Amino acid sequence: MAIASTLLALQKLVIHDPGLSLAITALLLPFLYVIVNEFIRASARVKGMKGPRGLPLIGNLAQIRVNAAEQYRIWSKKFGAVYQIQLGNIPVVVVNSAASAKVIFGQNAQALSSRPEFYTFHKIVSNTAGTTIGTSPYSDSLKRRRKGAASALNRPSVDSYVSHLEVESKALVEELFRYGKGGATPVDPMPMIQRLSLSLALTLNWGVRVASQESELFDEITHVEEEISRFRSTTGNLQDYIPLLRLDPFSRNSKKAAEMRIRRDKYLGSLNRDLDDRMEKGTHTPCIQANVILDKEAKLNTEELTSISLTMLSGGLDTVTTLVAWSIGLLSTRPDVQDKAAKAIQEMYGQDEPMCSADDDQKCAYVAALVRECLRYFTVLRLALPRTSIREITYQGIVIPKGTVFFLNAWACNMDPDVWTDPEEFRPERWLEQPDAPMFTYGMGYRMCAGSLLANRELYLVFMRTLNSFRIEPHDDTDWHPVRGNSDPTSLVAIPQRYKVRFVPKNVTALGKAVAH
Repeated sequence: MAIASTLLALQKLVIHDPGLSLAITALLLPFLYVIVNEFIRASARVKGMKGPRGLPLIGNLAQIRVNAAEQYRIWSKKFGAVYQIQLGNIPVVVVNSAASAKVIFGQNAQALSSRPEFYTFHKIVSNTAGTTIGTSPYSDSLKRRRKGAASALNRPSVDSYVSHLEVESKALVEELFRYGKGGATPVDPMPMIQRLSLSLALTLNWGVRVASQESELFDEITHVEEEISRFRSTTGNLQDYIPLLRLDPFSRNSKKAAEMRIRRDKYLGSLNRDLDDRMEKGTHTPCIQANVILDKEAKLNTEELTSISLTMLSGGLDTVTTLVAWSIGLLSTRPDVQDKAAKAIQEMYGQDEPMCSADDDQKCAYVAALVRECLRYFTVLRLALPRTSIREITYQGIVIPKGTVFFLNAWACNMDPDVWTDPEEFRPERWLEQPDAPMFTYGMGYRMCAGSLLANRELYLVFMRTLNSFRIEPHDDTDWHPVRGNSDPTSLVAIPQRYKVRFVPKNVTALGKAVAH
């Protein structure tokens, strides 16, 4: 009766005071929206699966804005290796152990063959040039692109790129020697590493080199691709999960995304036109784009060709560059690892040959193990690009509906204590002891990185030549822990702090002769 009387009194007030009616409506609507949304959010959860509940409207977004992969790993100790979170209203299944990843991604490869679409990256950044292969939802076009990329990145093709690896890795050593003034001046190696990755990507895809980090093209591409990488973050763009934020006409995020899209379109268009001109004149050198264009059976349109090239470009600048930067910094503080690597390399080449043969396909076991340990320990792409199920799957009796988003926590899987007794330690020897242990840095299953063979070959040669040419000595006091040392904990790619080290030549005369030719 009291409630009825109150409602009746309220009705009379509203009738006699329209202004009050508007005020009450303004107060009640947001409240009702939250209530209704909570029912929607609760009904969206995967039935029977544990996981942290989060807050109204935003779910777990506030909890995973910083170092998301590490937070997911911490939650796995409470909720188990596989649990669900919610980003906004969207339920996400997070996989955090090697065993569970093998079951979910290994046994359901086709069911987990697609990618979710995110508003910022797919609708703003990529609505003109298109997406990379890795970020594209499943489609017939994706199958054609994957086939083209597989042909360009298989073992015989990678073997044919050795001459390019030779040129770019030698140029890296020369720059480290020159800018570091023979070890006298500490240098930030990041621009040299970026130039190597960018030049290799441009050479392989368009047949053009970036010979200097001081060129305008270098500055433009590295800056734009770095910014676009941030828009690929699964946690850094709140408007991806909270649609109301997309209505903000003053959104800095949306404006910046559009600006980067325009700038990327400009240099992609220039690279494509330049290649077309050289092909028409018959002056082009063989490269992936030209080979696919000339292959009448490939049947790829311009957007699909660009997608393959973007894949190579972003993959090199995002992952290879970042991994080398982390690794050089850490090695500067680990003379013991440098000594072991130097001894292993010298048994094959000696210090009189700083430029180890580019034909060496990972024959130095210790350096190959060192590369794998860097890939494991730093796991630069800590959350492998997300998947979307194209049909329902069952895991431990729980039915996970079609259309569910899955995160493979590659960081947690690489740190799995059921695989390694000492996962927190940086120890290359583990890969000599357990050569068949799983590695999750390149992802897993149908959508794992297609460029892993090329990346491994490139990383190995860079490590071989750098460690045989120089003693790397620290300059800055930097924390090289993969979580604490992360300069941008919201980014998709784990990026180290900028730093300087000294590259002290082991044999100045031999190195001077090697880089002069």
